Amino acid sequence: MTKHNQDGAVSGVAVSLVFTLLLLIAAIVFGVWAFGSRQDYKNNTDAKINAAVTVAKQNEDKLKDAAFAQAEKNPLTTWNGPEAYGSIALAYPKTWSGYVSVASSTNTGSTNPVDGYFYPGVVPSTTDSSSSFALRIQVNSQSYANVVQQLSQANSQNPPTVAPYALPKVPKVVGVKVTGTLPISNGDTQKTGIMVILPLRSETLEIWTEGSQFTADFNNSILPNFSFSP
Repeated sequence: MTKHNQDGAVSGVAVSLVFTLLLLIAAIVFGVWAFGSRQDYKNNTDAKINAAVTVAKQNEDKLKDAAFAQAEKNPLTTWNGPEAYGSIALAYPKTWSGYVSVASSTNTGSTNPVDGYFYPGVVPSTTDSSSSFALRIQVNSQSYANVVQQLSQANSQNPPTVAPYALPKVPKVVGVKVTGTLPISNGDTQKTGIMVILPLRSETLEIWTEGSQFTADFNNSILPNFSFSP
């Protein structure tokens, strides 16, 4: 009687089943991992897109606010000075306020017969040394030659940049434009910014902005529209 050995067949089937089961488990694990990774990537991508959209919206709002603020400055308001001090015509944003002290034409002893302060909204204290102004204007009783000479002697530690300059509306009167440390000080506070110094008859006209916040207004609105009678 012939006997058949079935042990090998059973062992082969068992190995195949175990191997198949392991492959199935591996496939399930991989599928779960892949699905989780996909969901994590999707969630992170959504978060990044949402963050980018938020930043873009904020930038758009800032641009709109800046454009609105700029538009609100127009039309410019004009301050006109007396003929005795050059019939100054100073145009400045209508959202700014101004305070100008003008000496009478008979007061020949005034150091600054025209002394003006301008700032958005409310003008800061004119006696506080920490105050900075969007725009300042002065008629200095000293001659232009004396003022320029003092400028060359001052600020030796941190000299400003000085270049010839003429107002677009008064091109025949050439003075200087000072950028950096200005030849003025309030107490112990040294001012920086941009100043234009021009001869005005026997006196000197000085126009400046303090700091850097209002540089664009000064260069693009104030100076191009400023005029006076030499």
